[in-house]
Amino acid sequence: MAALAMSQDIPRQACFHAQQAVEKALKGLLQARAGTYPKSHALEELLLYHSQTREELRSWRDACRELDAFYIPTRYPDALPGLLPGGDEPSEADAARAVQSARGIVADIRHYLRPRQ
Repeated sequence: MAALAMSQDIPRQACFHAQQAVEKALKGLLQARAGTYPKSHALEELLLYHSQTREELRSWRDACRELDAFYIPTRYPDALPGLLPGGDEPSEADAARAVQSARGIVADIRHYLRPRQ
């Protein structure tokens, strides 16, 4: 959905769906590793929840922090103005970074979820 929104020039939705993709992937990894995950939408909190996951994905911490910034303003159009750095709407550049980060994080999580041989 994030890539489709990018192709349709809808940066708000691209950022939202990028954040959602990472949230669901992190929760899946945590469920597989720890059997549970915190009831949170905050990617950084999910990333730091389990020691093995935190270590494996530590290079994505800044990207998770950036994606976290999109959660409220892209989900709730009437959110307080000024939540996003640089304005009230995500830019095309924001969306491109969000989608690129989501692709990388989800790819890494898929790698860690593959059965070991």
